[in-house]
Amino acid sequence: MARTTLDTAALAHDLRLAVMRFSRRLRNQRVDTSVTLTHLAALSTLKRHGAMSPGELASHERVQPPSMTRVVVALEGKGLVTRTPHPTDRRQVIIELTPAAEDLLTEEARAREAWLSGKLHALPPEDRATLREAARIMDELAGG
Repeated sequence: MARTTLDTAALAHDLRLAVMRFSRRLRNQRVDTSVTLTHLAALSTLKRHGAMSPGELASHERVQPPSMTRVVVALEGKGLVTRTPHPTDRRQVIIELTPAAEDLLTEEARAREAWLSGKLHALPPEDRATLREAARIMDELAGG
């Protein structure tokens, strides 16, 4: 029993480090470094969930509303989001992606996937099969 616990703990350690390193390498495959990773995360949330208020966006991103206000101001200044009046609450605004933001997100994803495809192509087929199964398991672990 103790051996199994040690093996599981060692696997957790190794997997955590590998995922962190992999994530860092993937994040470095950037198209536009003038847009921060925080900005990209906010844009991705808007793309995934649709237009929303800054407060809702802050909640999704797990940041304080004043921090999200700064992000939204920066994104608006870059022409990546627009603000429109909230349909039912005049004190609120709705944040929405612009076509430029859609294009940026598409290019960012394309760059990362091209890098990863090149790395995967260099692997033997059995390693790619193992990674395909690992991706399924990791998605399951993440609750997806």
